[in-house]
Amino acid sequence: MKVLVTGATGFLGSHVVTALRAHGHEPIAFSRSAGGDVLDAASVRAAAEGCEAALHCAGKVSRDERDAEELYRVHVEGTKTMLASCKEAGVRRVVVASSSGTVAIGEDPDHVATEDDETPIGIISRFPYYRAKLFAERAALAASAPGFDVLAVNPSLLLGPGDTRGSSTEDVRLVLERRVPAVPPGGASFVDARDAAAGMISAMERGAAGERYLLTACNLTVRELFARIARIAGIAAPSIPMPRAPRLARTGASLLSRALERIGGSLPVDPVSLEMAHYFWYASSARAERDLGWTHRDANETLADTVRDLRDRGVVWAA
Repeated sequence: MKVLVTGATGFLGSHVVTALRAHGHEPIAFSRSAGGDVLDAASVRAAAEGCEAALHCAGKVSRDERDAEELYRVHVEGTKTMLASCKEAGVRRVVVASSSGTVAIGEDPDHVATEDDETPIGIISRFPYYRAKLFAERAALAASAPGFDVLAVNPSLLLGPGDTRGSSTEDVRLVLERRVPAVPPGGASFVDARDAAAGMISAMERGAAGERYLLTACNLTVRELFARIARIAGIAAPSIPMPRAPRLARTGASLLSRALERIGGSLPVDPVSLEMAHYFWYASSARAERDLGWTHRDANETLADTVRDLRDRGVVWAA
């Protein structure tokens, strides 16, 4: 069937387009780089004409607090506009790419989040990107109605090949360039972008309206993640431990960053990313595996492909 794909040239969207073709569907690519805009109702409606389904991957990835207004506009208003336009065009099913960060973030290293966990709004509110994703997800699921199914998938950190804009693999690049001075005490969760794309299609074909599905392949400490990347790349892993203090981490890093800027220097890691790495982002994909038949590749394969892709494209030099 014909399937509209917003954000079709992005990291996830490009893999979604490839996966749709592999599944025998006809993707209708819609992206800002090709002149499309999810905030332009008329252009979305025109692109959606004749489509039975839509996969909404459009968005902006930023950890910069100065982008808060734009993040809200693109994610929340853009999602609302896209859904209304698709409904008018006769699209009957929409899958929205949300984020595991709308539910799977906390301070307990022993907790693995599921879709039914309470929203950790006290933490999410500190990060404009995840705040916008949460509001967009809520608006999307609230729009689901008889004859117009809306559901969400919530992938964790996207890794793998093809992140040409550096939106998700920046942390890997920093490790490869040996620019990580100390190891934060938090925990990470990641999934291959190719598997997340397959999960969106599985959700389109089998998912329940109004539901959300976490997609992740591996939960591990930031220390272990950095160590695995280093082993694969054949370099020394960062080893100096950082004390656990999420909120102080951002404050301290901000002060240091301003001091370095005065002498023409800069921190290799921004303060917001540093604070994020003090939390635990562990998630369970049990629902997607059970209800969608979703599977994922080995996590080390994803890391190896990420390192290889960054080197092959000249983003980082081989050791």
